[in-house]
Amino acid sequence: MPRWLPRAMVLALALVACFQLATWGFHQLISLLLNVLIAFFLALAVEPAVSWMAARGMRRGLATGLVFLSILVAAAGFFALLGSMLAGQIATMVEEFPQYLDSVISWINSTLHTHLSRVQVQNNLLRSDWLQKYVQDSANNVLAVSATVLGSLFNLLTVALFSFYFAADGPRLRRALCSVLPPRRQEEVLRAWEIAVAKTGGYLYSRGLMALISGLAHYVLLELMGVPYAPALGMWVGLVSQFIPTIGTYLAGALPILIAFTVDPWHALWVFGFVVIYQQFENYLLQPRITAKTVDIHPAVAFGSVVAGTALMGAVGALIAIPATATLQAFLGAYVKRYAVPDDLRVHGKARRRRAADLLARVRHAAERHEDRPDGKEPAGQDEDPTGRDAAAQQGTPDAG
Repeated sequence: MPRWLPRAMVLALALVACFQLATWGFHQLISLLLNVLIAFFLALAVEPAVSWMAARGMRRGLATGLVFLSILVAAAGFFALLGSMLAGQIATMVEEFPQYLDSVISWINSTLHTHLSRVQVQNNLLRSDWLQKYVQDSANNVLAVSATVLGSLFNLLTVALFSFYFAADGPRLRRALCSVLPPRRQEEVLRAWEIAVAKTGGYLYSRGLMALISGLAHYVLLELMGVPYAPALGMWVGLVSQFIPTIGTYLAGALPILIAFTVDPWHALWVFGFVVIYQQFENYLLQPRITAKTVDIHPAVAFGSVVAGTALMGAVGALIAIPATATLQAFLGAYVKRYAVPDDLRVHGKARRRRAADLLARVRHAAERHEDRPDGKEPAGQDEDPTGRDAAAQQGTPDAG
């Protein structure tokens, strides 16, 4: 056995063990890393407001606390208003459920020519196996649901704590990061940080604008249909559909449909159709245009980044994909050398038809002359053009005609 072989085997086993340990540690800490990533982008979002107040003499910690307190008060007021509205509507639905059920049964009987009764439907519903199984599973999963809720609250507090530190100690964090880099790299890091702040702010501005448009559109529909609490429902649809990725659209549309059902089942169907149509309009027309203007990336790139972010990190990736892609694109744009493009018709997708026709005529003429010669050779002097028309045709000048 060579003397170096045992040492090489030990080194290979050590490398494999280190790789396995690093992989295990990454999987154990992936939840924390995602929370830190969300907190970092949230700190970038509030950085302009904190810097504006700090520039006017306020301490950064106090300014950050005021910004987060404003966000907390706004969120608490919104959910309090929404909760009171939802509680009132649920109580109304429970009281008037027999009337709703009678109207639905009468419509089914008149449309399908059946003979259903409310008592029969209630008995079949209460004795159904799927309802009993659902109640039993819900009772067994109370502990799991409670653990999920507590875990979500812990993650929320973790994100809030890290984002507060990132925003309050932003200058200190940048100084500590730049202190281990040479001067040239320090400038690049600071420029990337500034770009990230600008792009994240633009992304939140675009989301806020789309939330306003969506809220106004749904408010107008619900107000015209006479659905109660139309302003609160419009605000709910706008905020939830824009700031909760992946499932936000379904959560946003479910509540107005439920409230509309308490007024008239047909109203719920109309609201459902409007939610679906507006979502397609927003996904394919509104969102790409607004995102391209505020974040300054192509709509196709924005759509692809969201798809890729969702595939890599789920809902978190969908939420931060666009600002991260815009930051990376703006940062790398300084290192890509660009050249001037001539004002050629082919750049605009228009072919030079006259030039192409002249070239095709010359090729046909040469082919005919070649076929006339039995030996396949051109006579001397035949390939020369004393008038210069061929050269003019190649250059696209007016003599080519």
